[in-house]
Amino acid sequence: MNMPETESILLHSSSSEEDILIKNVLISHDPDGSFLDSERLLCAMENIMCHTTSEIRVPDLHFDAMAKKNVCNIEVAGTQEPLGRTIHRISRQILCKCPEKGDSHARTMVLFDELRNFRWDAKVVLALAAFATCYGELWLLIQLYPVNPLAVSVARLKQLPSNFIALRPLFKALSMLAKAMTDVAKCIIKFESLPIKDVKLDKEIMTVTKSQIYLSAYWVIKSTLACSSQITDLIAMKLEQVHVLSLQSSSTYADLCCLPSSSITIGAWELLSLEHKLGRIWRQLRWQVDVCHQQIETKLHQKLLDLFKDTQVDNQEVLHTLFALKDDKPLMDCSSGQKLGVSELRNKVVILMVSKPEPHPIAELLFLVEQTSDHPYHYLLEKSYEIVWVPIPSSDSWTEDEERSFDIFSSSLPWYSVRKPWLLCSVVVNFIKQEWNFKDEPIMVVLDSQGNISNPNAIDMALIWGDGAYPFSAAIEKELWEEEQWNLQFMIYEIDPLLTKLVHEGRNLCIYGSQNLDWIRDFNYKMKEITKAGLQMETVYFGKRNPIENERNIMATIDSEKLSGSLSFTRMHLFWRRLESMRRSILQLGKTLNTDHILEEVVALLDKDDDNGQGWAVMGSGHSMLRLEGARLMDCLNLFSVWGDKVGKLGLVGAVKYALEPTVEHRCQSSVWPFDEGLLDEKVVVVCNECKRPMEKFVLYKCEI
Repeated sequence: MNMPETESILLHSSSSEEDILIKNVLISHDPDGSFLDSERLLCAMENIMCHTTSEIRVPDLHFDAMAKKNVCNIEVAGTQEPLGRTIHRISRQILCKCPEKGDSHARTMVLFDELRNFRWDAKVVLALAAFATCYGELWLLIQLYPVNPLAVSVARLKQLPSNFIALRPLFKALSMLAKAMTDVAKCIIKFESLPIKDVKLDKEIMTVTKSQIYLSAYWVIKSTLACSSQITDLIAMKLEQVHVLSLQSSSTYADLCCLPSSSITIGAWELLSLEHKLGRIWRQLRWQVDVCHQQIETKLHQKLLDLFKDTQVDNQEVLHTLFALKDDKPLMDCSSGQKLGVSELRNKVVILMVSKPEPHPIAELLFLVEQTSDHPYHYLLEKSYEIVWVPIPSSDSWTEDEERSFDIFSSSLPWYSVRKPWLLCSVVVNFIKQEWNFKDEPIMVVLDSQGNISNPNAIDMALIWGDGAYPFSAAIEKELWEEEQWNLQFMIYEIDPLLTKLVHEGRNLCIYGSQNLDWIRDFNYKMKEITKAGLQMETVYFGKRNPIENERNIMATIDSEKLSGSLSFTRMHLFWRRLESMRRSILQLGKTLNTDHILEEVVALLDKDDDNGQGWAVMGSGHSMLRLEGARLMDCLNLFSVWGDKVGKLGLVGAVKYALEPTVEHRCQSSVWPFDEGLLDEKVVVVCNECKRPMEKFVLYKCEI
């Protein structure tokens, strides 16, 4: 970044006057560790100025969009004095023009002494807020004066001039200076928010920039006194002064020098002179702060890369660098609203739930809550891990809608959350987007107790197994799939409490799907004939992948005609979403359809084509099930007379296979198993290795002599 030569010379030259000024300013600087959300307070100040200028319609004033936002909950920490009282106290100081307080420089230093316990950004913003409060009160009178008797009475007591239009040049000069002060204040806020304690800047750059910060703060605060003096002078203005100015109110600023000398003319030029000086200061400071910001970004990005590359003693430095660069208590417990430091996460597995401020879809978010915080296994873990919600906006800045969404969800979730996500360092946000590949879909980055990434995205694990996937590492994911079996219990899991209960009880269950209502009616009529014949089996409609609005019409018909049960639209979406997670999770392990039976079954359901008007069904109970579709499914139902009476002996799946699969002639096979009481359970079915049909069970007594 190149700076104009003339301004570069100005930047590096420091007069003895400025040296003395900096020393005096530093003598009055004694921060006590208190914190003020200066960015939001400045936003409130801009909001006031925006409303004051709108009435007189002065052109070429472009206030930041943040000025139009509703500002609330401006945080102040580490001080007993309420923010309103602090602003009121400073307002009285800047409005006071007692001779004993000396010239403008002396009054500026008095104000610095009043603000000695605050940081540099808080000093200038508090002074600006105090000025804006006074100026806003004046404009409230001006705007209400024509229509409100109370405003008329107050204005007369203050002896304010009645012809406010004549004061337009002064008000325009005030507005221009306020804009210049705001620009400089934003640069100071930007510098003060840099994590210079954690990432060291070059010494020369740091020294020059800090000197610029001290001088900039001085001239902003001095300018607020100049603006406030003009407000005070309005009370003492003589009627003839207003009259003279009103005759020439159409004059341009270029012609202002031709006006007769008056307090208004002199005051306007004083303000314009300060505006010009602050404009030059702002250009210098902006360049210098941008240099610091770029250097910080480069070094911080490298630090993050190194932290996640190297083995850490614990997770504290990693979490501090991610969240605590601008706030000592960057987290909060969403359930209680309690502020938390990253030390609360020491020696714990930490799952960073990264999403937009309004996670989509909401149903998935609620299911994640069920799978983690509400999962029965969660209480056995005794808070061994924590989920921290990290909302990232769509653009570089937060919108009102995004802040509103954050407020709603952060007060509803049972997890931890970044307390003020808009304060996250831009480098951290970009790191999350680039290195962790966060785009639009939520991700769950798992950090082990040492702060190392054990899984770049565990959201599929959480949807599939819930807390059963603890500690959610990639190694555990591989182990879980090696142990998993494809059955109804795993397929249904916790999607629907009633169905989960039926599966655990070993009840016969048939889940099905189709987009053809005629086929659905035929299927259910046959199922009802089977149940009337004595087979106890629950039938539930599960729809199809990516259910659309037409699905609701089908569900309504099923319900009105009492054809069968059906999942709710939300639970239906979650069922298919969980299957998608299964497919993605298995494929990440390098498995294929030819090598993994679960993947084969999952893909068969997800890729089911219903264009031919035929449906599908999965029948089974507990740990066994069978997928059927199309004509083969209908053949199964039509052959109930063949397999129905064998359900008691072979189980539902064994009986259906007996009817559908042709008998293969082969020599008698037998397997001898050591005695186990569990083998006597009628629900336990042993399948022949050769013909894949259920084997009959016998008890063998063998003499060991």
